[in-house]
Amino acid sequence: MNKDRTRTQLKTMYRFICGTLLVAAASVSFAYVWDNFISTYNVFSHLRGPGNFAMSVGVYSGFVFAMFRVLGCFRIGVDRMMNIIVSIVLGLLFADIAMVFASMAITGQWRYFSVLFSSYAPMWAVQAPAIGLMGAVFIAIYKWLFPPLEVLEINGEYEHDLKYKVDSRPDKYKIVKSIECTLPIDELEAEMKKHDAVLLNDLPAEIKNKILKICLEDGLRVYFTPKISDIIVKASNDLNLFDTPLCFCRNIGMTFWQRFFKRLTDIVLSLVALIIASPFMLITAIAIKIEDHGPVFFRQERVTKDGKHFMILKFRSMIVDAEKDGKSHPAGEKDPRITKVGNFIRATRIDELPQILNILKGDMSIVGPRPERWEHVEQYTKEIQEFPLRLKVKGGLTGYAQVYGKYNTNALDKLKLDLMYIENYSLLLDFQIICETVRVIFQKESTEGFDAEAAKELHDKAGVD
Repeated sequence: MNKDRTRTQLKTMYRFICGTLLVAAASVSFAYVWDNFISTYNVFSHLRGPGNFAMSVGVYSGFVFAMFRVLGCFRIGVDRMMNIIVSIVLGLLFADIAMVFASMAITGQWRYFSVLFSSYAPMWAVQAPAIGLMGAVFIAIYKWLFPPLEVLEINGEYEHDLKYKVDSRPDKYKIVKSIECTLPIDELEAEMKKHDAVLLNDLPAEIKNKILKICLEDGLRVYFTPKISDIIVKASNDLNLFDTPLCFCRNIGMTFWQRFFKRLTDIVLSLVALIIASPFMLITAIAIKIEDHGPVFFRQERVTKDGKHFMILKFRSMIVDAEKDGKSHPAGEKDPRITKVGNFIRATRIDELPQILNILKGDMSIVGPRPERWEHVEQYTKEIQEFPLRLKVKGGLTGYAQVYGKYNTNALDKLKLDLMYIENYSLLLDFQIICETVRVIFQKESTEGFDAEAAKELHDKAGVD
């Protein structure tokens, strides 16, 4: 118990030091560029005073801290190295862009936009590799200081790939032994005490509760996959009106004001996105037309809030009539139906851009559970009766499951991720997911397609030939 507590405290302290150094490095580089800027123009000489100068640097530090916090740059030792580096690069980019406008506000001179932009762009070009390298070094030191936890896996009656997912992070976990939950409870406890942590692999509720209590008593770290009921309970509130503790769930979904501001945000951001993306959309449309002279757009019926059907809009990335039988044929790895242009726009997610129009129309939101085809909803509902719970909110262009899952994550895990979003909804969470989406685009694993065997299995489940 004391060993794990000490390890946790040291990790927290190390991450704090690393985070402070990352923000400080960015702030020092900004201070240098800012000093050069206000020194060049005598009209800004008053900004060289210690108070004004410190305020300007403090504003920038605040932007960097906020962006790093949202994008997960401080999660050293938790996220993969490439995730952290990409997050640092994007965090600096967003902070530097925000500081262009903040600098104009500080100086009161909006005509200096081009000068500030031309000063901060080279700054970012230097910051990105230098501070990204700092992050990589910090992560390497973390791995040396904190070797992976030795984990005991306790298996239930169902077989799935949780062990293989845990094994994909050898820098954090090492499953050194697997045992069955049917062993006597005293033998289970004896084995658990020999390891740094325990992994509960889909255990029956009764034995799971017993093991959780033992882990609490013995101060053992424990990991487990939540049931759907666990997700609902986690989002509950405490009620202290009696001498018996109560938890309650309102189960009313979004409030009126949450719906109002979410829709307002969707309209504003989608209009801005449409303006910015228009050149790329035009180029994509021309490229698709030139390749095979077929239609530019692909329309498909999907299901959104309360089971409502709508036609989702995408750039066509497959050959014409790829699903001419009207049945679902999910794309596999190196699918021959995908065009040359399609390979690129699918990998970069450009094929999703036309859905901005779906958002403006109100069929979708920017953030929400990914809308499924109606036949998949029917099939998944037969297998998972709670699947319709994800239809309590509008489908989204991006979402919790898209950020933290993969293209081929199974239906149950996607449902759990979507419910985590629904049960913990806030505008701040939406903003975080939008920022995370930018980072995820650079991760190959997030766009993994089905391999041939997985695709065939999905076809069989959906009743497809």
